[in-house]
Amino acid sequence: MRKICIVVGSRANYSSIKSVMLAVRERKDLQLQLVVTASALLERYGSPVQLMEKDGFTPAATVHTLIEGETPLTMAKSTGLGLLEISQVFHGLAPDVVVTVGDRFETLATAIASAYMNIPLAHTMGGEVTGTIDESIRHAVTKLAHIHFPANDAAAQRIIRMGEDPSAVFTVGCPRMDIVSAIAAKHANPEGQEMLALEGVGGKLDFSKPYLVVMQHPVTTEYERSAEHMRQTLEAIEELHMPTAFFWPNADAGSEDIAREIRKFRERNDDSYIHFYKNLPLESFIPLLLRCACMVGNSSAGIREGAFLGVPVVNIGTRQAGRDRGANVIDTDYDRRAIVDAVRKQMAHGPYQRNAAYGDGKAGKRIADILATAPLRVQKRLAY
Repeated sequence: MRKICIVVGSRANYSSIKSVMLAVRERKDLQLQLVVTASALLERYGSPVQLMEKDGFTPAATVHTLIEGETPLTMAKSTGLGLLEISQVFHGLAPDVVVTVGDRFETLATAIASAYMNIPLAHTMGGEVTGTIDESIRHAVTKLAHIHFPANDAAAQRIIRMGEDPSAVFTVGCPRMDIVSAIAAKHANPEGQEMLALEGVGGKLDFSKPYLVVMQHPVTTEYERSAEHMRQTLEAIEELHMPTAFFWPNADAGSEDIAREIRKFRERNDDSYIHFYKNLPLESFIPLLLRCACMVGNSSAGIREGAFLGVPVVNIGTRQAGRDRGANVIDTDYDRRAIVDAVRKQMAHGPYQRNAAYGDGKAGKRIADILATAPLRVQKRLAY
């Protein structure tokens, strides 16, 4: 039986790997080892670990590695602390394969620990282009990984052009789409009115009316401008004055500046039409997203889930620059007027045709099958 250690460091990590965890757990020839770390353990980010436990996953280890402060310095220190702590966990668990997700600083710490300890590393969501420090981390993890699970053919080809062995590159789709597909197939309403009102803080939203979903995170290479970026979005939301589900930023450098701008906005303006969330389970978030008039911000959810569901999206700034996207996305700069105009254009358009550019909803099982059968090796060489 192969021991598969999956490391989850954030709420986005969990949604991006949950279907793989389910598929690994179902196989009798695989043993799931769940390691939870970084912001996935913190109340200020909605305690995603509690969602995992509610879903029936018991962590084999929890590792506190996040140094708060949300600056480039604390991100670098958190990466170093993560390397120290996660390597110790791997020493105790002795996994046969480590699985890491995407491009966050805890992802890099996981990859370095696994590579130095001669543990085969599998990486999901590699080969994508976005700019900022995320892209650098993503490609660095690709060069440390031994098994690659890109979401689409374009990403797979980039991985191969980086010198990775084509036989170790498996185009499986994005595991996040598995959960999205299953939830969307139920045609769920945000009946969540009662339940969603119990989460977060702020005004009570009427989901029978057109509403917005806002998710905006700091851009790590522009973190000193995070407050101004958020201010422009908040001013646009104020002008639109529609029911709005507003999500707290992630744990990157600049997130405290964004949080401060949100608090100042709430102190100075009428926010009775806005409800603020730290986190929501996918079972609540996907119906919320599916039926919104427009999603606004810079989250990859607009690019991935948005395309899959056909949701109109206004993507702001450079955080997703270069990422493969569908026709559902309009890009704008950090400018109140441009954001307002783009949202109104998207609302006039309405839902888009669904696009499976990031998967067909079957990635989790594919990944589990490959993890159970693929040759495991730790020696790497350039393939060209």
